[in-house]
Amino acid sequence: MKNITLSAQDDLIDKARRIAASRNSSLNVMFRDWLEGLNNNQAQKSTDEERLKDLWKRTSYTKVGKKLSREEMNER
Repeated sequence: MKNITLSAQDDLIDKARRIAASRNSSLNVMFRDWLEGLNNNQAQKSTDEERLKDLWKRTSYTKVGKKLSREEMNER
């Protein structure tokens, strides 16, 4: 595990420590949880983007505002 050094205003650090204590945690544990959540959110965003790109590819034959023919509407 790597160590990092962060800088923040003293009052923000004090408030964050009080919040961590009220949750029976530490600032370090809360930071690790936040960092993990950040990575999970990015992974979910990538998955969502890939699913959207796949949907666009599968429906690329349609155009907004274009009236579809009977064959196009029933195409599978």
